[in-house]
Amino acid sequence: VQLVESGGGLVQAGGSLRLNCAASGDTGRIKTMGWYRQTPENQHEPRDLVASINFTSGGMTNYADSVKGRFTITGDSAKSTVDLQMNSLKPEDTAVYYCNAGIVLGRTVEYIAYYWGQGTPVTVSS
Repeated sequence: VQLVESGGGLVQAGGSLRLNCAASGDTGRIKTMGWYRQTPENQHEPRDLVASINFTSGGMTNYADSVKGRFTITGDSAKSTVDLQMNSLKPEDTAVYYCNAGIVLGRTVEYIAYYWGQGTPVTVSS
């Protein structure tokens, strides 16, 4: 499974960006997709969840408190894609954004494998 992200870049505070992630390969039983972020000073820390969508729970979404009301995640399980619309961006949103996908594997015994994209940088200037 490969995840390819696009849409990052440089924007002024208050502006908008839209991130896209497309998964390819064995994605037939994709369960979740989401976006995480990490700043350079926190490279040794776990990535922070930004937003996620669960395709097997009616498209239920989950957001970090810091982005609620500003970011919107949408996804298409048939196409194995997820978008993150980011509005009212703040300098503290500056980070590398990583796409994540959870895919059900196995037949007799099922398990979920998680995959990461390479990351796309987002820089918000003040």
